Amino acid sequence: MRRTTRPLGLLASTLVLLRKDLLIEWRTRARLNALIFFAMATLLLFSFALGPDTKLLERNAGGYLWLAILFASVLSLGESFRVETENACLDGVRLAPANARAIFLSKALGNALLLLALGVVLVPVMIALYGVKVVTGFGDLAGILVLGCLALSAPGTVYAAISSNARARDVLLPLLLFPLVIPALLAAAKGTTLVLQGDPMEQLGSWQGLLLGFNLIYWGVGFLLFPRVIED
Repeated sequence: MRRTTRPLGLLASTLVLLRKDLLIEWRTRARLNALIFFAMATLLLFSFALGPDTKLLERNAGGYLWLAILFASVLSLGESFRVETENACLDGVRLAPANARAIFLSKALGNALLLLALGVVLVPVMIALYGVKVVTGFGDLAGILVLGCLALSAPGTVYAAISSNARARDVLLPLLLFPLVIPALLAAAKGTTLVLQGDPMEQLGSWQGLLLGFNLIYWGVGFLLFPRVIED
């Protein structure tokens, strides 16, 4: 009697593909190491550029942290699809068969986890370099980091897929991504600043709400449109 293999569901496919991406990253760790050194160098450059003005460094520390994460995210997002386009690996994944939306979810979640790991490494560096303190608690800071990394990952994954076959993909990706994520970047930077300097006016919830709304919109749009993106 012949046994038929049923295709995996969306959740199972997402977990299998996410595990594959995380295993590849764990075995090489090249991308994470490069991101850490690049982002730390960015924080150092901000420190050197502003010189001994410690008040200015403390006041803008949240913005510098998110600029470092944003610049590093371009390297991470582009590399996540470069490894798939080599030797037509993405076509092989689709022939498995894997749901195109599962590919989006696995890539976006994998990129978000990588950026979150980068943020966890950068926070102590920022505290040491800029002399800031976490005033409202590490729970608030962790929430901003999670929401901000998710906000960069969802549209970044879609645009990385769009630009992966372009000749100038390293230039095209930031041109597409940076204007789109300005609201999320602003909300993450403002929220981080409130966590570091205190929130007497209780504005943190508003910035977190903006990040949450941004995530709901762009994760939903990416989930719906990604099959058409990789078909084209």
